[in-house]
Amino acid sequence: MIAVYIRVSTDEQNPESQRAEIQAWLERNHIPESEVRWFVDKWTGKTAMRPEFQQLLKGISRGVFDTVICWKLDRLSRNFLDGIRLIGDWTERGIRIVSVTQAIDLNGMTGRLVAAVLFAVAEMELAHLKERQAAGIKVAQSHGKYKGRKPGSKKGSPQRARELHSKGLTHEEIAQAMGITRRTVIRYLQGA
Repeated sequence: MIAVYIRVSTDEQNPESQRAEIQAWLERNHIPESEVRWFVDKWTGKTAMRPEFQQLLKGISRGVFDTVICWKLDRLSRNFLDGIRLIGDWTERGIRIVSVTQAIDLNGMTGRLVAAVLFAVAEMELAHLKERQAAGIKVAQSHGKYKGRKPGSKKGSPQRARELHSKGLTHEEIAQAMGITRRTVIRYLQGA
């Protein structure tokens, strides 16, 4: 069975462009829809605690999937070490990993080497993004145009916390995934 993993970083982003390219790849390779299971997350790649990604990992652990297809490797992880461990584990299990837009089919030692380089680049891009964002905020603050988050605004939403809780994630996992404290998760789940 083939697993297709799609990830966008926020609820506002649309995963359909990734889906379209992967669907075209599946059709070019004559892979019937009945052999494919789709996993789609609207979540940051900095954490592995993404609901659909966790379901994918469970399927791999149970031996359900022999191939994982993604749009680009950084959709699996934006963290170098996590990405390397992930690829290492999957290739050890004999899982084929295909990155459609990068035209990469990861198998064996060469595949691991290529994946290591790509994950390092993905983590570097994320670090540069944060640096540019911090520099932009600093300039905006110096001009009085940025004052930070408004009092009372929320980093995450109670609805999102409830969704993750209903999928079986613990308070700690929800907190890590949403970038909030465990106490805030509990407050969100209690409806405060």
